[in-house]
Amino acid sequence: MNTAFPEKLRLQLHQTGVIAVLMIDRVEDAAPLARALLAGGVNTIELTLRTFAALQCLRSIRDEVPEMTIGVGTILTPQQVNDAKDNGASFGVAPGMNSRVVAEAMRIGLPFAPGVCTPTDIELAIEAGCRVLKFFPSEHSGGLAYLRAISAPFAHLGVEFIPLGGVGAGNAAHYLREPSVLALGGSWLAPKEIIAKGGWDLITSLAREATDIVKQVRP
Repeated sequence: MNTAFPEKLRLQLHQTGVIAVLMIDRVEDAAPLARALLAGGVNTIELTLRTFAALQCLRSIRDEVPEMTIGVGTILTPQQVNDAKDNGASFGVAPGMNSRVVAEAMRIGLPFAPGVCTPTDIELAIEAGCRVLKFFPSEHSGGLAYLRAISAPFAHLGVEFIPLGGVGAGNAAHYLREPSVLALGGSWLAPKEIIAKGGWDLITSLAREATDIVKQVRP
């Protein structure tokens, strides 16, 4: 087993360019939200384990919107790794580099992207078998200039990054032009307050805006 992203999934993430990062409180919002994102061209989500309804939402989207690729984020424990895979997640994401969590993902064969913020984090992730890494918190850590600096010693190893934190429509193209950036974590696509109001049309519009940016940068 390993934590590598299958090439088909990796290419999908590169093509879609933006992974919608979601916090959903109510199960009944999950499928309409997924459909709204798909209508805007975003076909991959990271459903964070920050709400009690998260795993139920995962199952709802898996069953009702099967064309959506679902990752699970904010994975902090080995048990959550298993919960993610058992409920149908295609990949897992963590905010940091926890060796026990990554080892469990490797044991059960769940593609996994740990969070990194320093060269040491990157070294530990590579040693654990990971090549797709979440750069978090991106803008607060120094943004693209900092990412270029800390990732340069590892470029020959094919490491790719998913920046998240302070990334939005205003700087998305800036990040997407960077060769080491696989895709962006798009937490701006579906804010919790918009989900709570059922603002599906607005979410579709935000998703379409992001998709248009990706198409301009990665035609």
